[in-house]
This record gives sequence, C-alpha cells and structure tokens, in this order.
Amino acid sequence: MISAGDFRKGVTFQIDGKPYVVVDFQHVKPGKGAAFVRTKYRDILSGAIREKAFNPNDKFEKAQIDTKEMQYLYSDGEMYYFMDKETYEQLPLTEDLVKDAIKYVLENNDVVIKFYNGEAFIVEAPNFVDLKVVQTEPGVKGDTATNVTKPATLETGAIVQVPIFINEGDVIQIDTRSGEYLSRSK
Repeated sequence: MISAGDFRKGVTFQIDGKPYVVVDFQHVKPGKGAAFVRTKYRDILSGAIREKAFNPNDKFEKAQIDTKEMQYLYSDGEMYYFMDKETYEQLPLTEDLVKDAIKYVLENNDVVIKFYNGEAFIVEAPNFVDLKVVQTEPGVKGDTATNVTKPATLETGAIVQVPIFINEGDVIQIDTRSGEYLSRSK
C-alpha cells in the first residue's frame, strides 16, 4: 500500500484496479483547512491524464510494473521490433507506444520497456544520447548574440534546437526527457 502523502513523480498506484503513474504532484498546506496532495496522474493503459486532489492519508494499492532492457532492432514501417537480450525473443510494438522514445534511438541501441500484467505500455530511451546532425543551416559569422539557436535534424529524424556554432556532421548530446541540446560530443 502507498499513501498519497508518499506520491512522487514516477510512482505507480491503482484506483479500482486500474494502473496510474504520477506525472506531477504538489503538497498543499492551506492556511485554513486540511492539507492535500494536488496530483496529475496518467492512466498507464490509455494514456489519459487526470488531475485530482487527494487527502495525504488516502491509501492505494501499488501497481506492479516490470521493466526490461531491450535492444531496438528495426522498423518495417508499421511495427517497431525489439529484442530481449536474455532470451533473444523479438517483441513488435506499435508506433503509439514508441513515438516519444524512437526519435532518439538508433538501430541496435538499448531502451527500457515497461510492462503491466505482461503488456508493454511505454518505451523509454536512455536519458542522454549522442546523435549526429545531418541537416542544419550554417551559422552566420559575426552573429554572437547569446542563446541564439537554430533547428537541426538528427540522424534519427528528430529536430532539436542547437546553438548557431553547431554544423552538419557534428555529434551532439541530447537530453531525451526534454529533447534539449546539452553539448558537443567528443
């Protein structure tokens, strides 16, 4: 059992047998009245996001989530195929399950796949990845204003904002959680 007072981002719980994950939370202690936990949570199976205020003493059953590191193999245009590195079994997944992570993952890279009752519900890319810039406008010499960015297309097809000194062929590090440029890679 888990209480609403213990909610943190990523915590999984069940309401009426349905699994949810905490997306955002805020412990609120008003001057008048009882404290509560304002929570934004996502239905693991449907992806729907809800908001609700819970009493910090409310108790919930913990949702059992299994995670497995798998290798991304390829896409045939409709399905994305992943391989279990221990059993070598292949797992085909639809685009809606992989759309957030796949834009930062190259073939043969490892990802984390989360399962609820044996069904995959989300694919997570590594937090930081190094990818090559395949298309971007050249920086203008003399344009030295701070924080000037331009769009760059990466080898996976993702488009991110990068500083003007980044050129085609550069390998850059990306934070996959926010989609932001971090640095040039060595």
